[in-house]
Amino acid sequence: MSKILLLEDDTNLNDTVTEFLEDEGYEVVSVYDGEEAQEKLYENRYDLLLLDINVPGIDGFELLKESREHGIVAPAIYITSMDSVEDLEEGFKSGCDDYIRKPFALKELKIRIDTLLKRSFYHQEKERIIISKDIAYDINNNELIIEDKPVSLGNKEAILLKLFVKNEGKVMAHELIFDHLWGYDEEPSDSALRTYIKNLRKLIGKDRIVSIKKQGYKFITEK
Repeated sequence: MSKILLLEDDTNLNDTVTEFLEDEGYEVVSVYDGEEAQEKLYENRYDLLLLDINVPGIDGFELLKESREHGIVAPAIYITSMDSVEDLEEGFKSGCDDYIRKPFALKELKIRIDTLLKRSFYHQEKERIIISKDIAYDINNNELIIEDKPVSLGNKEAILLKLFVKNEGKVMAHELIFDHLWGYDEEPSDSALRTYIKNLRKLIGKDRIVSIKKQGYKFITEK
C-alpha cells in the first residue's frame, strides 16, 4: 500500500481527496498547515507528496525545497490555483514532479499519482516485475502475486518487499532498511527484521533474498 502525505488547508477538499484516495487503496496522512506537514515529513517516509502551495505557515514551495535539501526524494505533486509560467517555474525549481490545477477531477489526480509511483520503478513499462516462475510483483497495486493471485502481506513485509523490488540487485544496508521499515517513534529491531525476511522467503523462495555478511541483504530475481 502506497503512503501519501496530503497538505491542503481547505477542510472540505482535504476530506474529499483523503476519502477518495483511501477508497482507492492508498494510505493517506492529511495535514492542514506547513508546520504540521514538515513534522510528518521527518517522522515517516512517504511514497508520494501531495502539496497545496498557499497554506498557513510554511508554504508548499518552501516546504518541498527544504525537504529536498534534507534528502527526501518522494515524488511530489502540487495542487494549486496558480497558473502563471513564473509559478510553474518556481514549482519545478523547488523540486516538484507534477502539477494539478484546481478545480480538478479526482480521477485525473489518481492518474497523475499512479504515473509518478510507477516511475519509481525505473520507468518500467511492464505492469509486473517477474520475481521467479509463477511469482511476480504488481507495480500498480504494490502486491505480491503468486500463481496469478494476490497474496496478503503484513504491513512491514509489504514495505520491505517494495523496497527490495525497487532496489533489485543492490546490497541494502541494515541501516537503510531500518529507516524504511520503522517510523520516527518506533524502535528498529534486528530480530524483527530477520522475522520479516523469513516470512518473505517462505513466499518467494530463500534464494531471492541473499544475506550479505556484515553489510545487509540483496534481492535478486530469477533470470
